[in-house]
Amino acid sequence: MTNREQGSEPGSGSEPGSRSDQGSGNDRGSGSDRGSGSGPLIELSGLTKRYGAIAALSDVNARIDGRIIGLLGPNGAGKSTLLKCLLGLIPYAGSAKVLGLPSSTRGAEIRDRVGYMPEQEAFLSGMSAVEQCTYAGELSGLPRTEAMQRAHAALYYAGLEEKRYQPIDGYSTGMKQRVKLAQALVHDPELLFLDEPTNGLDPGSRDEMLELIFELPARRGCAIVLSTHLLPDVERICDHALIMHNGRVRFFGGIDDLRGVRGRDFELVVEVKADAAGLAAALAEAGAACEVLSAVGLHVNLPASATSGLVFERARAVGVQIRGLAPRRETLEAAFLRVIGEAAPASAAPVAASVEGAP
Repeated sequence: MTNREQGSEPGSGSEPGSRSDQGSGNDRGSGSDRGSGSGPLIELSGLTKRYGAIAALSDVNARIDGRIIGLLGPNGAGKSTLLKCLLGLIPYAGSAKVLGLPSSTRGAEIRDRVGYMPEQEAFLSGMSAVEQCTYAGELSGLPRTEAMQRAHAALYYAGLEEKRYQPIDGYSTGMKQRVKLAQALVHDPELLFLDEPTNGLDPGSRDEMLELIFELPARRGCAIVLSTHLLPDVERICDHALIMHNGRVRFFGGIDDLRGVRGRDFELVVEVKADAAGLAAALAEAGAACEVLSAVGLHVNLPASATSGLVFERARAVGVQIRGLAPRRETLEAAFLRVIGEAAPASAAPVAASVEGAP
């Protein structure tokens, strides 16, 4: 029997309303259709969505898995359309599976196992937070008593236990975002889709929201797809990234893979005890390109065929002590712009034309 059939009470496990029957987040997706975590969270094959002559999604193929997955892309990249397809809310061509279930034919079952926090407000006027979350639980199939129990647990987790009986109409933006998170959690989902969860929040509220999201996989046993345009949010809490541009997936992989060295051993970050400028001058004489960052740090691009030994050799020659040396890694912003830039030639033509010409 599932948690709902058993009528488990919030707080009976280590976390109120958590997936106590599944243990850790690694056991997510233990439903009969997905097997024991053998398949990916999301599997896309030839996924295409057109609005007239415009293709919002163009022959998308991907196998997506992870703990917290950042869904990135500029406006119009297809992120929101992708989420709607995955939830079975709009028709599409191709194949999209969530937790092993095809969203084209089993959307209701997917929505029973997936929580969705929309970008826009979706509250019923006059309702309190506990009424809103209870209603969301009932819509997902929970009996009213259990829906109310889970509503209280979800609001407790979201930090709204003292405000849960007040009308949402009078809430601040930060409190409304917390209600949206709570209603997405109320039916104990295996997977969460969060669409711009930090939108409109002040720095303090944004930090608190990110902390709540980061703790969810461990404390409630669910995976997360975080759709956002804020790269710092992804860098802070995500372990994987999915980058979209003009309706296509341009990258999927670990954050470290995205920001990795990519074989550029000639680009180094060097830390010295003092006189970074002196070392830079000595290296420049040997043909290296240097950027002094501070009195104790510099970036070095080695000349062709040179190795890191050149840095130590020149440092000894000018009496500079090396304290650290490592291959240079891209910032997440630089990596994102690189991926989008690499896609630019293919996206110069209209998206619909590129889809029709695809093999």
